Amino acid sequence: MSFKYNHIKKFGTMAIAIGLFFGCQPDEIDEGNGLTDPNVDASFTISPIEGKTNRYLLEAQTQNVISSQWDFGDGVFKGKMTEEVFYPDAGTYNITHIAVGRGGAKGSLTKELVVETSDPVAGNLVQGGKFANEDDYAKWTILKINPSGSEWVFNEGSATLYSTESSSQQGIYQTIEVKKDKVYTIDMKVSGGANQDTWFEIYAGTTVPQEGSDYTDTRIMGLNTWDGCGNEAFSGKLSQIGCVKNSQTETVSNEVTFEQDGTIYLVIRGGGASVAPEGITITDVEMRGS
Repeated sequence: MSFKYNHIKKFGTMAIAIGLFFGCQPDEIDEGNGLTDPNVDASFTISPIEGKTNRYLLEAQTQNVISSQWDFGDGVFKGKMTEEVFYPDAGTYNITHIAVGRGGAKGSLTKELVVETSDPVAGNLVQGGKFANEDDYAKWTILKINPSGSEWVFNEGSATLYSTESSSQQGIYQTIEVKKDKVYTIDMKVSGGANQDTWFEIYAGTTVPQEGSDYTDTRIMGLNTWDGCGNEAFSGKLSQIGCVKNSQTETVSNEVTFEQDGTIYLVIRGGGASVAPEGITITDVEMRGS
């Protein structure tokens, strides 16, 4: 009788404890059970970095924040709690921090940064990189690599590559004067839909582009669906979303150096049979020294 009684007593105690646990839970997940944060603090500070022109340190508060997302004006990307940003050109910029808390809850805050003067060293060497008007369009030369199937179209504020035929591609390019051993960075804002069998690559070589010929001199960066990027819809800086390796470093990098002073050709080319119908669009093309 004692053995049976002790077991009944234990089971009764467990049932009461379970009942109390569930009885204390709120009906909805938002009512404060600790699985989500009702308010996520996305506040951050912007501080000039001493000794570095037009470079700023962004520091997000970290209490109850699991991860950070940022938008420096070129699209949202997953970043760190502390980021260093560089705005070489004078102007007003909006910086947005998105803080992610428990349960995926998010908070967002946008701050305005005013850059008073342009960086004297890292000015943009690309002409017409914003594709704002006919004058900008005229700075670029169309490179017809294949006779049909691919086409660059200049828009108001951007340029778009369309391609519908297998192995077809087309490029645009311009000349730029560079200095020996100086480090240059190349970037641009790029957007498009989900692609298949598609490549979109940036080159900076000394070889003169020729119509009817593929351009392969000094690949810098790009998208390539075989390498795993450009397969899904994208929007942002090519340096952040691209996966094509730099032929100088054999890493994913947007930096390049040259062995002598002189003229190089900045070539942007791409194509493929399964480019998304909206094409691949670029704007804010930059090449800057450091």
